[in-house]
Amino acid sequence: MSASEAKLERLRRFVKGFPTGPGLYFMKGVDGRVLYIGKAGNLRSRVSGYFRPSGDLAASRGPKIAEMISRVESVDFLETETDIDAMLREARLIKDIRPPYNTDLIDDKTFPYLEITTSEDYPGVYITRKPRPAGSRLFGPFAGAGDLRAALVQMQRIFKFRTCRLAISAADPKRRFFRPCLLYSIKQCAAPCGARIERTEYKKIITDFVRFLRSKRSTVLRRLKRRMDEAAASLQYERAAELRDRIRLIESLGRRGDPEQDVQPEVFAADPTEALEMLQKVLRTCSPIRIIEGIDVANIGGSQAVGSLVRFIDGRPFKAGYRRFRIKTVSGADDYAMIAEVVGRRYRHALAGEELWPDLILIDGGIGQLHAAESALGRMGAPKLAVAALAKKQEELFTAASGGPLSLPRHSPALKLLQYVRDEAHRFAQHYYHILRKKRVLG
Repeated sequence: MSASEAKLERLRRFVKGFPTGPGLYFMKGVDGRVLYIGKAGNLRSRVSGYFRPSGDLAASRGPKIAEMISRVESVDFLETETDIDAMLREARLIKDIRPPYNTDLIDDKTFPYLEITTSEDYPGVYITRKPRPAGSRLFGPFAGAGDLRAALVQMQRIFKFRTCRLAISAADPKRRFFRPCLLYSIKQCAAPCGARIERTEYKKIITDFVRFLRSKRSTVLRRLKRRMDEAAASLQYERAAELRDRIRLIESLGRRGDPEQDVQPEVFAADPTEALEMLQKVLRTCSPIRIIEGIDVANIGGSQAVGSLVRFIDGRPFKAGYRRFRIKTVSGADDYAMIAEVVGRRYRHALAGEELWPDLILIDGGIGQLHAAESALGRMGAPKLAVAALAKKQEELFTAASGGPLSLPRHSPALKLLQYVRDEAHRFAQHYYHILRKKRVLG
């Protein structure tokens, strides 16, 4: 048996121990680097297909997959509760890690949300990939926009919320002269634009709709299934099919993630040009700020501590510049020392002339984390750089030159950009850390 055949046989035996539920699988090379991330409804069945002894992988999956399998030295998996969890995690990890054999999902495509503009007098309900920065309630991200659009039509027939983009004020007396659109005539909208409903009554519609979205919708589904069975029993097959489709659409509302757990940070970015111009004024730098690097660390009691570095160029994330660090020199939960280690390991390459220095280094934390980063840069003889720290509780910005915390307006584009960088570094560190704790799959 050749070395290649022995390796495939070893992988086949290993994959037999995979679970049969949904999750992600990771193809890893000699150095432990993740070559490919995939999702599966049945992990064992899916991954076994790559290593069948009689299969012609080049013919069935293409030469690129065959080439990838020839480089695979180990395979690992991460179980998820549902197929949707697997899909959302796959998309996030591919964007973060950028495995060389994943060609899909590495762009800026995002999953849609259902947004309810709760801050308005008469909230609207919309499908969006770019939610408002404030004043709305989000559900999702959803697996796909097609079923969500169809489900929204069904829900509007029941709850009669508005989906138009009109600016409607409860204090506007002219509303009673406004002619509502066709949706009011076909009883699919309560027409707050034309003062056909009181504000309190409309708010109740929105409250009921939110409650419906948050529930498991089991009562509604049971009623629809009973009506479908009755229609089929009385040979009303068209009616039964219509109810079946409605059931499927309502069930599709459950095929979603959570806005906090399945965060899509690129969705909530501020206008980069305005933010960078304002940031230069706030930090009083002589030259424009183009490259920002954010640094964070994650650990619990010092166990499996990791650091992260994210890079933004012209206000947008540059994923090829993201880095992860296993903390090597620090024992125990010493965030300051960990920050210093990450700073030293990252910028030694810039000091050697192998990489560019950033225009701003942003640390996740307060004055202590800022001093740790500045001390590390000073020890290595780095040139004078703009360094800042952004603390989460009060969103206070610390710099060496400020002499105290700076409080930027909450809706300031400069603050939103700093929050984006800070939160992206935090998310990248935490995501990596939790996956390491749950399963050592990323090498």
